[in-house]
Amino acid sequence: MAPKYNPQNERIKREYMEHLRHAKRLSDPTIDGVLKSIRRFEEYTGFKDFKQFTRHQAMNFVRDLPETPNARGNGVLSRPTVYTTLIQLRTFFIWLAGKPGYKSRFVYSDADYFNLTEKQARMAKAPRMQRQPTMEQITAVVQSITPATDFDRRDQALIAFAILTGARDGALASIKLRHVDLEQRLLYQDARDVKTKNSKTIPTFFFPIGGVFEQIVVDYIAYLKKDRLWGMDDPLFPATKMAVGESGGFAAAGFDRRHWTTASPIRDIFKKRFAGAGLPYYKPHTFRRTLVLLGEKICKSPEEFKAWSQNIGHDHVSTTFNSYGNIGMNRQGEIMQQLGSNIRI
Repeated sequence: MAPKYNPQNERIKREYMEHLRHAKRLSDPTIDGVLKSIRRFEEYTGFKDFKQFTRHQAMNFVRDLPETPNARGNGVLSRPTVYTTLIQLRTFFIWLAGKPGYKSRFVYSDADYFNLTEKQARMAKAPRMQRQPTMEQITAVVQSITPATDFDRRDQALIAFAILTGARDGALASIKLRHVDLEQRLLYQDARDVKTKNSKTIPTFFFPIGGVFEQIVVDYIAYLKKDRLWGMDDPLFPATKMAVGESGGFAAAGFDRRHWTTASPIRDIFKKRFAGAGLPYYKPHTFRRTLVLLGEKICKSPEEFKAWSQNIGHDHVSTTFNSYGNIGMNRQGEIMQQLGSNIRI
């Protein structure tokens, strides 16, 4: 039977993970991605000891990596995944070349063979056309949900709250009732409790996007407090309680008084509710892009857009523009036509 791990490799990988976590201050999801890249290389070499690393291994790996099947089994690895994998492996082997027991086996420059051609790198880094839902589509989704059950109320309010605040899905999973101040129309994403990016505390005032979303959230919070007797330290969006059903299997049995442990159930809810409205699925994160594009249209001064950007959790306006603010192709065409109509030659 082919080996599935190498004990020597596992020991040095643990040391590298500690280095990334405590010296480089990388997050656990980022470290998990690095581990995945290293494992791809180990699988390719049959889990040979890293001490046997040669530049020819790297050259062959780079040659064959673009043809590696993806995890979904419906194609090969994407160009960005190939690019990221090689960058992470190059960084790892440069670090490894300086460790006792390894620095006599290969040199730093051998790690440079984990590299694409300039053309391949440009293709891997080329931005893709981004998709985001329109405000009309999001409105249609929340209005397609009849709040007849606890789950309906929660799911409707979850989608409404996501566009009202632009909060990331990890934050949505960890928000407590006390983080929402309806009087000030404020979500206070306190990093001590809420899972924000880079553990940053973010005061977010409700975006001015119309009353339908806010009313759904107000009604939902009133229901939690008055009908369910929820306290301020209870989750705004509780997990689903599972119990043994009539058929003997596990079935949903109302709310559990705890947070979701991951954001996966939130993405599942979005997928289900968009499909229920007859619309294509949009991830929760795409709502942030919808808000940025809206801000570009309605903000009339640099100060207004700075406030809009800060409200979404960005310290710098450039982050908002660079990460979310590229003008869509359709809008680009509209602007060019409008500019053309003003030209007289």
